[in-house]
Amino acid sequence: MQLSEAIRYHARSPGGFTHMAATVWKGYLSFGLISVPIRLHVAARGERIGFNQLHKECHSRIRQRLYCPVCDRQVERSELVKGYEYEKDNYVLVEEEEVRKATPQSGSTMEILEFVKLEEVDPLYFDSSFFAVPEEAGQKAYQLLVRTMEEAGYAALAKVSMHQREHTVLVRPRKNGLTLHTMHYPADIRQVGEYGRDSGADVKPQEIKLARQLVESLAAPFDPDKYRDEFQERLREMIEAKRQGREVAASQAPRLAPVVDLMEALQKSLAGKTKKKPPGRAAKAQPPAAASIGKRSSRSKPVQRIAR
Repeated sequence: MQLSEAIRYHARSPGGFTHMAATVWKGYLSFGLISVPIRLHVAARGERIGFNQLHKECHSRIRQRLYCPVCDRQVERSELVKGYEYEKDNYVLVEEEEVRKATPQSGSTMEILEFVKLEEVDPLYFDSSFFAVPEEAGQKAYQLLVRTMEEAGYAALAKVSMHQREHTVLVRPRKNGLTLHTMHYPADIRQVGEYGRDSGADVKPQEIKLARQLVESLAAPFDPDKYRDEFQERLREMIEAKRQGREVAASQAPRLAPVVDLMEALQKSLAGKTKKKPPGRAAKAQPPAAASIGKRSSRSKPVQRIAR
């Protein structure tokens, strides 16, 4: 296996291998008097290169140790307890059993509170996504809910407790299943004074017309397969190149000048002089390092330890 392939496997899971998503919550989804036994699986997780901290002298991995400054010794995880700091250096100790007792009903039952139109929900409130999968006993009730929501055009709002927090969640039908999104509370949304403020800029109707034409010329059906994380791809190529003792040239960022004449910029964009197309699915990307790797670098010695 090439190192770049090994990196892809390692980036997808802590153990270094791809695997099925684990169950993160198990309980009931209820609406009215109907309860559907379900389990939740994480729907999406970003893939990224992870770097370890190494000792510069010997390239050994640095490990963190649990240390108590009062007892002046290293402690084991079995010696740890939870504590909430209510004032400087003063803590309330909390047992796991006490945390379980504080868990509301939504820890085991996700009750649908109301149904809403999906287009009325601002995506800004969405946090994490999960797939809701029915247990065998709940298959029929699950499909009943999926088909009813599809035909009615509604999504559901409910509450669920997991990871020591109660979440408001939106449940929506998707591809013959139910997808769940945890949502931020209004207090979680940050305020930026300049955001949405009317600057009083005079936008001319002709400028709007040309900008609309530019938007329509770039319009396409949504296809997520067209897009990829080029930064992560370049990191993989850089690591592979360094392992082989080769040098990678830095990518060149485009130079962007401030727009002086909006009309002229719009007209040039429509003429195709500055138009950039998103990558197509069929077009295979050239490896970023392929064109820029060529000579051996005396400064980039391969480190055998990271290639294990």
